[in-house]
Amino acid sequence: MRQADSAVKSFRNLQRRIFQLGFFVLFIFAPIFDIFRFDLNLGHFILFSQPWTLGLDPFLKGEAPVSDGIINLLLRGFLPLAGLVGFAFWVSWKYGRLYCGWLCPHFSVVETINNLMRRASGKFSLWDKKEMSNKRADGSEIPRNKTYWVLVSIAVLGFAFLWAVVLITYLLPPAEIYGNLFSAELSMRQSIFISAATVALSIEFMFARHLFCRFGCAVGVFQSFVWMANRKAMVVSFDRPRAKLCAYCADACDEVCPMRLKPRTIKRSMFTCTQCGQCLSACEQVQFKNNEAPVIRWKSGQDARQESDR
Repeated sequence: MRQADSAVKSFRNLQRRIFQLGFFVLFIFAPIFDIFRFDLNLGHFILFSQPWTLGLDPFLKGEAPVSDGIINLLLRGFLPLAGLVGFAFWVSWKYGRLYCGWLCPHFSVVETINNLMRRASGKFSLWDKKEMSNKRADGSEIPRNKTYWVLVSIAVLGFAFLWAVVLITYLLPPAEIYGNLFSAELSMRQSIFISAATVALSIEFMFARHLFCRFGCAVGVFQSFVWMANRKAMVVSFDRPRAKLCAYCADACDEVCPMRLKPRTIKRSMFTCTQCGQCLSACEQVQFKNNEAPVIRWKSGQDARQESDR
């Protein structure tokens, strides 16, 4: 039975990585194929290659009655926005920061740099006070080598530059940006934007990527507040009566958490949990070797209230 559970969790980890990769590719190519972007030159959104405006031009020109303007504002502005916010609220209410852990392109960068930095220094973050274990939860060793700092630097600068270029393609025609980039003919404003964004993102990716996810991302904080308000939402639950089993573990669940949280604590202290499930996989791997069931697992509904009420 535990072997089956382990296989399911391994599949879920792979599934999460596939979702992350897919959304990261979408993040890059969405403006290129006009799936979604806001064109500053045109002054409106483009959605699936079609212009998306509020449809107020006829009303502003006096060619349409007020009622047409109100209807267009509702159908093209308020209702789509309300639907998007409502869907995000529903997902966050039930599952917390699911978008962060399973889709967010920033969080996938965070995890990538974390893993490289752990090989370079034994830490996920420069601000960690102590080094992590040199073994994974399954007992395999994580080789450490200071030459990995080169890969860390390349990843930080590379992702920062990629993000800077992609972000500007959401605002200006991608063909123009990539054409100017490859021919080294970027305009002054384009060069300033890409350079400034690359520097800012490099600093953030190197020094403050966890802090941004935890406190600086409006989308993430919104999800956290909604999740905290629902005492029955899906949560990582710690089986406290079996806590003695943790004596055989070197805090594997704590070490793998990309957000540097303590999964065995109460829900209020897990405010920024991204529901990535890595702590659960680590616990399962450790306890599997001891022929025991994991001491932390997902709980929802009435079973989740204990973590909210504790």
